[in-house]
Amino acid sequence: MNGGRLVVVGNGMVGQRFVEALRARDTEQRWQVTVLGEERRPAYDRVRLSAYFDGVSAEELNLHTPDDGVELRLGEAVTGLDRDRRVVTTAHGEYPYDALVLATGSYPFVPPVPGTDLPGVFVYRTLDDLAAIRAHAAGRRTGAVVGGGLLGLEAANALRLLGLATHVVEFAPRLMPVQVDTAGGAMLRRYVEELGVTTHLGVATTALRPGPDGTVRALELGDGTAVEADVVVVAAGIRPRDELARAAGLDLGPRGGVLVDAGCRTADERIWAVGECAAVDGVCHGLVAPGYAMAEVVADRLLGGAATFPGADTATKLKLLGVDVASFGDAHGTTEGCLDVTFTDPATRTYAKLVLSDDARTLLGGVLVGDATAYPTLRASVGGPLPGPPLALLAPADAGGGAGAAALPGTAQVCSCNAVTKDDVDAAIAGGCADVPALKACTRAGTSCGSCVPMLKQLLDAAGVRQSTALCEHFDASRQELFDIVRVRGIRTFSQLIAEHGRGRGCDICKPVVASILASLGSGYVLDGEQASLQDTNDHFLANLQRDGTYSVVPRIPGGEVSPEKLIVIGEVARDFNLYTKITGGQRIDLFGARVEQLPLIWRRLVDAGFESGHAYGKALRTVKSCVGDTWCRYGVQDSVGLAVALELRYRGLRAPHKLKSAVSGCARECAEARSKDFGVIATETGWNLYVGGNGGFRPRHAELFATDLSTQELISLVDRFLMYYVRTADRLQRTSAWIEAMDGGLDHLRAVLVEDSLGLCAELEAAMARHVGSYSDEWRDTLDDPERLRRFTSFVNAPDVPDPSISFEVVRGQPVPVRGGPPPTTAGPGTAGAGEPAAVGGRRQPVTLGMPEVRR
Repeated sequence: MNGGRLVVVGNGMVGQRFVEALRARDTEQRWQVTVLGEERRPAYDRVRLSAYFDGVSAEELNLHTPDDGVELRLGEAVTGLDRDRRVVTTAHGEYPYDALVLATGSYPFVPPVPGTDLPGVFVYRTLDDLAAIRAHAAGRRTGAVVGGGLLGLEAANALRLLGLATHVVEFAPRLMPVQVDTAGGAMLRRYVEELGVTTHLGVATTALRPGPDGTVRALELGDGTAVEADVVVVAAGIRPRDELARAAGLDLGPRGGVLVDAGCRTADERIWAVGECAAVDGVCHGLVAPGYAMAEVVADRLLGGAATFPGADTATKLKLLGVDVASFGDAHGTTEGCLDVTFTDPATRTYAKLVLSDDARTLLGGVLVGDATAYPTLRASVGGPLPGPPLALLAPADAGGGAGAAALPGTAQVCSCNAVTKDDVDAAIAGGCADVPALKACTRAGTSCGSCVPMLKQLLDAAGVRQSTALCEHFDASRQELFDIVRVRGIRTFSQLIAEHGRGRGCDICKPVVASILASLGSGYVLDGEQASLQDTNDHFLANLQRDGTYSVVPRIPGGEVSPEKLIVIGEVARDFNLYTKITGGQRIDLFGARVEQLPLIWRRLVDAGFESGHAYGKALRTVKSCVGDTWCRYGVQDSVGLAVALELRYRGLRAPHKLKSAVSGCARECAEARSKDFGVIATETGWNLYVGGNGGFRPRHAELFATDLSTQELISLVDRFLMYYVRTADRLQRTSAWIEAMDGGLDHLRAVLVEDSLGLCAELEAAMARHVGSYSDEWRDTLDDPERLRRFTSFVNAPDVPDPSISFEVVRGQPVPVRGGPPPTTAGPGTAGAGEPAAVGGRRQPVTLGMPEVRR
């Protein structure tokens, strides 16, 4: 049997993968394929399901590729299977088969507790489920998730993104109990709770209770406590969908699932099963990688091959709630005689564990929380020798640790999702693949979860392949090369640059980069002429777009020093325009909730009072934070406020590859937190110490000491050089820390260039900064002084005085905030960014408390 009528029941990720694998092999189309999908949309990436709440559309998640040789029937649930007649039945008719593949997946397990059928209780499985959650959450304030595993934390993040105060209830004593150990779970809990998610561990949900309107209102827990919740998502696990096989009399696994052999064939020689519904030798696997392996096996078998299931790789790597979490192999150390090697760093909030054989030579498994940089190499090394000393492998990348792909044996799996080995990748490189996209196309590695992409880059480097530094498909030059081209040739427009040194019309990668370069080189007002079309969302309106479609306004307050008169003006502006007011950690005052047509009116009031743009919207200098220094503090040894004001005024408006932050501390007690900034200054008894390369990004790190006991003029000269060298040489969206890390020689090289002038650039860099300082002009004032420039600030082009009525506000803690639950804005054009008049709609949201009035986290 190697041809005929083939029916596939299920059009999920594994079903789609099976069809693709079969079509790739069956070039003669011996099998006529019909796919029956229960959902009304074609296969989509369920692994990235939560991206829906980040604004990713269903179309972007789509996995289906139209194929003339495949009949795809959507919205047709199979209701019966007649094995004697070899026919499957749907509501629309019968489909005879010569071979049948069951890819029915799984369904969410809902614990048998009272109240799970209440309105407001959802499962988290399909795009339709997510759409229903979003619709119900609009205007509500508290959500809860039953289950603290992978899917539960995904659901918790979704509720957070919808603006709900979120709780997670997990019966096990730790989060992600299947994947991580006790210590890893403790570190993960710390991350999760710092994000404002409340966890309830080691306790069961005993009932869901309704409110007066009949919708869910609270969860009752086994310890007698109750958790208030307007939205409840049940993510307590999955069960194989085997009802069709069960009714047809097929054998099932001991815990459910269609029983199949190593070739994924059932007891009926014409029926196969793949994915979460299949119990290979009695065991079901709830991850996509084993399902893909089954799909490849069945595709091979249907064409006369003898492939067998290679076993399940249960390794997982995810970014849950912004936290890297990974586990692989024997993560819990159940192998007899195994050894654990652990690394814990509370300061950087990282935890790592390796499980080794009793002779410490073979890697059996591991857990990573907080920093999963080493995951691709470690996972590929499971079952083989360690590619380096254990502690070196566990050390974070910032500390010079990490594992190298070149040390792996050829049989090591680089991509577990698609069963691609190091030998496969090396062969593709030898065959002419010279970059990651080519390797993806040739081997399929990196095309599923993407966690192996860093290893593909390492293998290209190890093979001596010079990888492209092109900015994008429109420019072969890197950002640094483009900067030099623009600077040396005096180019002042994007159209000239792309005509002379690129191709096409540009894209959302190269346009903002060129806009930043032009701004860095003093090409005038950023919204004049064609420069306006290059800007990203925030620069387009010189304000920060918020999730509800309104904007925030941030006036510059150099060094955090502000007069009472100016504070009064800010308060009056906030009151008159009904803006939410927040003092940030960077000593700025943010005013939230402004409609686009209100921006010039707000700016006018602020500019007239002596304020200017704080550039909170741009990849530019944000703030120079300061303590009170020796002016007031009895420990201060230098005037930190005066220096902070001088530095912020000097570097204001400087466009850069990424945003820049700084701070000045008046003594070693470090109250301004200077060592967490891109460049920070700490006073000494004899001058200033300069630190560089710190930041508060996704991988927070401290800045490193660059120079000591500098005079004020020496300090300013070094910072001038540092910033201009960074602006000239960093990659797109590369923070100062990553820029220094990627630099050959690192900090020593940077010190040689900027202190010892090894490249002879120092005078040129200082002159460039002097030109920036001399040409600075406030963008808010420039806009206000030009009626033509003001015309862009309207919500509706054909009705400039009409506000967008789609946004509503309510009063919380005495201030207007947007009603929670609305979708974030997805476009940046002038006609889509307005907001309605802030209106008090109190009563639907309460302050976050810890059991006492007005005590907040």
